[in-house]
Amino acid sequence: MGWGRLRRRAEFQRVSRGRRAQAETITLQALARPTDLGAIGPRVGFTVTRKVGDAVERNRIRRRLKEALRAAQAIAPAPDSDYVLMARREALTRHFAALIADIERAFAQVGRIRPAGAAERRRPAATDRDPRS
Repeated sequence: MGWGRLRRRAEFQRVSRGRRAQAETITLQALARPTDLGAIGPRVGFTVTRKVGDAVERNRIRRRLKEALRAAQAIAPAPDSDYVLMARREALTRHFAALIADIERAFAQVGRIRPAGAAERRRPAATDRDPRS
C-alpha cells in the first residue's frame, strides 16, 4: 500500500484537529479527509521539532519513522484519511522493532476515525426508547 504525503502547513494544522494517540516514542494525529479533497489514498506527514535535536538527528528520526511505517504490517489505514506522526527524542535510540510496535499501537488507538466535519451521533439511551418497539 502506498502512502501519499502531507506537504503544506495547512494540511498539518487540519489534521491536528483530529484524533490523537500517544505511544512512547510518537504521537499520532488522524483525521478523515473531507470528500471535496477526493479519495487519493491515505496520506502521512512527519514532524520532528527542533527540541528533539540538531538537523542530523531530526532527519535520522524522520527516516527511521518512515521505514518503521513501511515495516508495520498490522496497520490498515482508512483510504480517505490523513495522519501525522510527531516524534519524541526516544525515537532516535529505540530498538527498531519497538518503534514499529509503537506505531502499530498508536494506529490501533486511533481506530476508526469520523469523517471531517461530521457531527457526533448520539445513541438513544434505554430510557429514551419507545417500549412498544
